[in-house]
Amino acid sequence: MTEQQQKTPYDLPDASGLSIGILGGTGDQGKGLARRFAIAGHRVAIGSRKAERARAAADDLGAGLPVSGAENPVAAGESDVVIVAVPWEGHKATLESLRAELAGKIVVDCVNPLGFEKGKGAFALPVEEGSAAEQAAAVLPDSRVVAAFHHVSARLLLDPGVDEMELDVLVLGNDREATDLVQALAGRIPGMRGVYGGRLHNAHQIEAFTANLISINRRYKAHAGLRITDV
Repeated sequence: MTEQQQKTPYDLPDASGLSIGILGGTGDQGKGLARRFAIAGHRVAIGSRKAERARAAADDLGAGLPVSGAENPVAAGESDVVIVAVPWEGHKATLESLRAELAGKIVVDCVNPLGFEKGKGAFALPVEEGSAAEQAAAVLPDSRVVAAFHHVSARLLLDPGVDEMELDVLVLGNDREATDLVQALAGRIPGMRGVYGGRLHNAHQIEAFTANLISINRRYKAHAGLRITDV
Protein backbone atom coordinates (compact mmCIF):
# COMPACT_ATOMS: atom_id res chain seq x y z
CA MET A 1 0.00 0.00 0.00
CA THR A 2 1.42 3.39 -1.00
CA GLU A 3 1.78 6.34 1.37
CA GLN A 4 -1.00 8.13 -0.55
CA GLN A 5 -3.35 5.15 -0.12
CA GLN A 6 -2.62 5.02 3.60
CA LYS A 7 -3.65 8.64 4.16
CA THR A 8 -7.02 9.28 5.81
CA PRO A 9 -9.21 12.40 5.91
CA TYR A 10 -7.73 13.05 9.36
CA ASP A 11 -4.16 13.37 8.05
CA LEU A 12 -3.54 17.09 7.66
CA PRO A 13 -0.35 18.96 6.76
CA ASP A 14 1.72 21.08 9.11
CA ALA A 15 0.45 24.66 8.88
CA SER A 16 2.55 26.08 11.70
CA GLY A 17 4.98 28.05 9.54
CA LEU A 18 2.47 29.84 7.33
CA SER A 19 2.31 33.61 7.17
CA ILE A 20 -1.22 34.99 6.88
CA GLY A 21 -2.56 38.11 5.22
CA ILE A 22 -6.05 39.35 6.06
CA LEU A 23 -7.76 41.66 3.59
CA GLY A 24 -10.31 43.73 5.45
CA GLY A 25 -8.40 43.09 8.64
CA THR A 26 -9.50 46.37 10.19
CA GLY A 27 -13.04 45.01 10.71
CA ASP A 28 -13.92 42.96 13.77
CA GLN A 29 -13.91 39.60 11.96
CA GLY A 30 -10.59 40.16 10.27
CA LYS A 31 -8.98 41.67 13.34
CA GLY A 32 -10.26 38.82 15.50
CA LEU A 33 -8.80 36.19 13.18
CA ALA A 34 -5.54 38.16 13.08
CA ARG A 35 -5.39 38.12 16.86
CA ARG A 36 -6.01 34.38 17.18
CA PHE A 37 -3.53 33.39 14.47
CA ALA A 38 -0.88 35.70 15.92
CA ILE A 39 -1.37 34.15 19.36
CA ALA A 40 -0.89 30.75 17.68
CA GLY A 41 2.50 31.98 16.45
CA HIS A 42 1.76 32.97 12.86
CA ARG A 43 3.11 36.14 11.31
CA VAL A 44 0.03 38.13 10.31
CA ALA A 45 -0.30 41.10 7.96
CA ILE A 46 -3.51 43.11 8.29
CA GLY A 47 -4.50 44.69 5.00
CA SER A 48 -6.61 47.76 4.30
CA ARG A 49 -7.08 50.28 1.50
CA LYS A 50 -5.17 52.72 3.70
CA ALA A 51 -1.91 51.67 5.35
CA GLU A 52 -2.48 53.90 8.39
CA ARG A 53 -5.78 52.19 9.18
CA ALA A 54 -4.12 48.78 8.88
CA ARG A 55 -1.27 49.82 11.18
CA ALA A 56 -3.75 51.21 13.71
CA ALA A 57 -5.66 47.91 13.71
CA ALA A 58 -2.41 45.99 14.26
CA ASP A 59 -1.49 48.32 17.14
CA ASP A 60 -4.94 47.78 18.71
CA LEU A 61 -4.15 44.10 19.13
CA GLY A 62 -1.33 44.95 21.52
CA ALA A 63 2.42 44.79 21.62
CA GLY A 64 4.24 41.49 21.45
CA LEU A 65 2.09 39.86 18.77
CA PRO A 66 3.61 39.24 15.30
CA VAL A 67 1.05 41.47 13.54
CA SER A 68 1.77 44.26 11.07
CA GLY A 69 -0.43 46.54 9.00
CA ALA A 70 -0.09 47.56 5.35
CA GLU A 71 -2.05 48.41 2.23
CA ASN A 72 -3.91 45.44 0.78
CA PRO A 73 -1.44 44.76 -2.08
CA VAL A 74 1.48 44.58 0.36
CA ALA A 75 -0.36 42.40 2.86
CA ALA A 76 -1.44 40.04 0.07
CA GLY A 77 1.91 39.87 -1.63
CA GLU A 78 3.98 39.06 1.44
CA SER A 79 1.71 36.31 2.83
CA ASP A 80 1.51 32.55 2.16
CA VAL A 81 -2.25 32.38 2.73
CA VAL A 82 -4.63 35.30 2.32
CA ILE A 83 -8.00 35.53 4.10
CA VAL A 84 -10.66 37.74 2.52
CA ALA A 85 -12.77 39.44 5.20
CA VAL A 86 -13.87 42.56 3.36
CA PRO A 87 -17.47 43.86 3.33
CA TRP A 88 -19.58 42.19 0.66
CA GLU A 89 -20.18 45.50 -1.10
CA GLY A 90 -16.47 45.82 -1.93
CA HIS A 91 -15.71 42.13 -2.40
CA LYS A 92 -15.45 41.86 -6.18
CA ALA A 93 -13.69 45.18 -6.75
CA THR A 94 -11.12 44.46 -4.04
CA LEU A 95 -10.23 41.06 -5.48
CA GLU A 96 -10.10 42.37 -9.04
CA SER A 97 -7.56 44.98 -7.93
CA LEU A 98 -5.37 42.29 -6.30
CA ARG A 99 -5.45 39.63 -9.01
CA ALA A 100 -1.70 39.81 -9.61
CA GLU A 101 -0.73 39.77 -5.91
CA LEU A 102 -3.01 36.79 -5.22
CA ALA A 103 -1.92 34.66 -8.18
CA GLY A 104 -0.65 31.26 -7.07
CA LYS A 105 -1.78 31.74 -3.46
CA ILE A 106 -4.39 30.01 -1.34
CA VAL A 107 -7.16 32.57 -0.89
CA VAL A 108 -9.62 31.86 1.93
CA ASP A 109 -12.94 33.64 1.46
CA CYS A 110 -15.04 34.11 4.61
CA VAL A 111 -17.40 36.78 3.26
CA ASN A 112 -21.14 36.34 3.84
CA PRO A 113 -23.38 38.18 1.33
CA LEU A 114 -26.17 39.24 3.68
CA GLY A 115 -28.84 41.90 3.80
CA PHE A 116 -30.58 43.27 6.88
CA GLU A 117 -34.20 44.40 7.08
CA LYS A 118 -35.65 46.15 10.11
CA GLY A 119 -38.01 43.87 11.96
CA LYS A 120 -37.02 40.83 9.88
CA GLY A 121 -33.30 40.48 10.57
CA ALA A 122 -30.59 39.08 8.34
CA PHE A 123 -31.18 37.28 5.05
CA ALA A 124 -28.98 35.84 2.30
CA LEU A 125 -28.44 37.92 -0.83
CA PRO A 126 -28.42 36.37 -4.31
CA VAL A 127 -24.99 36.21 -5.96
CA GLU A 128 -24.68 35.90 -9.72
CA GLU A 129 -21.80 33.40 -9.46
CA GLY A 130 -23.62 31.40 -6.78
CA SER A 131 -21.69 32.53 -3.70
CA ALA A 132 -19.01 34.96 -2.59
CA ALA A 133 -16.44 32.15 -2.76
CA GLU A 134 -17.44 31.27 -6.32
CA GLN A 135 -17.24 34.94 -7.24
CA ALA A 136 -13.72 35.00 -5.81
CA ALA A 137 -12.79 31.93 -7.88
CA ALA A 138 -14.16 33.57 -11.03
CA VAL A 139 -12.25 36.80 -10.38
CA LEU A 140 -9.04 34.99 -9.36
CA PRO A 141 -8.49 32.19 -11.91
CA ASP A 142 -4.83 31.85 -10.93
CA SER A 143 -5.53 31.50 -7.18
CA ARG A 144 -6.59 28.47 -5.15
CA VAL A 145 -9.83 29.66 -3.58
CA VAL A 146 -11.18 28.03 -0.42
CA ALA A 147 -14.29 28.98 1.58
CA ALA A 148 -13.96 28.90 5.38
CA PHE A 149 -14.39 30.78 8.70
CA HIS A 150 -17.93 31.97 7.95
CA HIS A 151 -19.49 31.07 11.29
CA VAL A 152 -16.89 32.35 13.74
CA SER A 153 -18.00 34.99 16.23
CA ALA A 154 -15.93 38.16 15.90
CA ARG A 155 -16.75 39.08 19.47
CA LEU A 156 -15.38 35.80 20.81
CA LEU A 157 -12.30 36.06 18.61
CA LEU A 158 -11.50 39.44 20.15
CA ASP A 159 -12.45 38.56 23.74
CA PRO A 160 -9.28 38.13 25.85
CA GLY A 161 -11.34 36.14 28.36
CA VAL A 162 -12.04 33.39 25.79
CA ASP A 163 -9.10 30.99 25.66
CA GLU A 164 -10.62 28.44 23.27
CA MET A 165 -12.98 28.77 20.30
CA GLU A 166 -15.31 25.82 20.74
CA LEU A 167 -16.54 25.25 17.20
CA ASP A 168 -15.94 23.53 13.88
CA VAL A 169 -15.06 25.45 10.73
CA LEU A 170 -16.53 24.10 7.50
CA VAL A 171 -13.91 24.23 4.74
CA LEU A 172 -14.95 24.02 1.07
CA GLY A 173 -12.97 23.98 -2.13
CA ASN A 174 -12.06 22.14 -5.33
CA ASP A 175 -8.38 21.72 -4.50
CA ARG A 176 -7.99 19.02 -1.84
CA GLU A 177 -4.43 20.00 -0.96
CA ALA A 178 -5.62 23.58 -0.34
CA THR A 179 -8.63 22.53 1.75
CA ASP A 180 -6.44 20.21 3.83
CA LEU A 181 -4.08 23.10 4.54
CA VAL A 182 -6.93 25.42 5.55
CA GLN A 183 -8.38 22.70 7.79
CA ALA A 184 -4.99 22.44 9.46
CA LEU A 185 -4.82 26.22 9.76
CA ALA A 186 -8.19 26.32 11.52
CA GLY A 187 -6.89 23.73 13.96
CA ARG A 188 -4.06 26.08 14.95
CA ILE A 189 -6.61 28.07 16.99
CA PRO A 190 -7.27 26.27 20.31
CA GLY A 191 -10.70 24.63 20.43
CA MET A 192 -11.30 25.08 16.71
CA ARG A 193 -11.37 22.29 14.13
CA GLY A 194 -11.48 22.41 10.35
CA VAL A 195 -13.95 19.99 8.73
CA TYR A 196 -14.15 19.40 4.97
CA GLY A 197 -17.61 20.49 3.79
CA GLY A 198 -17.61 19.83 0.05
CA ARG A 199 -16.64 21.50 -3.18
CA LEU A 200 -16.88 25.22 -3.80
CA HIS A 201 -20.30 25.01 -5.49
CA ASN A 202 -21.67 24.15 -2.03
CA ALA A 203 -20.51 27.46 -0.54
CA HIS A 204 -23.83 29.30 -1.00
CA GLN A 205 -25.68 27.49 1.76
CA ILE A 206 -22.70 27.83 4.10
CA GLU A 207 -22.61 31.59 3.60
CA ALA A 208 -26.40 31.86 3.82
CA PHE A 209 -26.54 29.88 7.08
CA THR A 210 -24.84 32.80 8.79
CA ALA A 211 -28.21 34.58 8.67
CA ASN A 212 -29.70 31.73 10.73
CA LEU A 213 -26.88 31.98 13.25
CA ILE A 214 -27.49 35.70 13.59
CA SER A 215 -31.15 34.97 14.36
CA ILE A 216 -30.14 32.34 16.93
CA ASN A 217 -27.71 34.74 18.58
CA ARG A 218 -30.28 37.52 18.79
CA ARG A 219 -32.98 35.29 20.24
CA TYR A 220 -30.77 33.60 22.82
CA LYS A 221 -28.27 36.44 23.39
CA ALA A 222 -25.49 34.02 22.45
CA HIS A 223 -22.49 33.66 20.15
CA ALA A 224 -23.46 30.35 18.58
CA GLY A 225 -21.14 28.24 16.43
CA LEU A 226 -21.31 24.80 14.83
CA ARG A 227 -20.15 21.36 15.92
CA ILE A 228 -20.21 18.43 13.48
CA THR A 229 -20.95 15.10 15.17
CA ASP A 230 -19.54 11.63 14.45
CA VAL A 231 -16.45 12.94 12.66
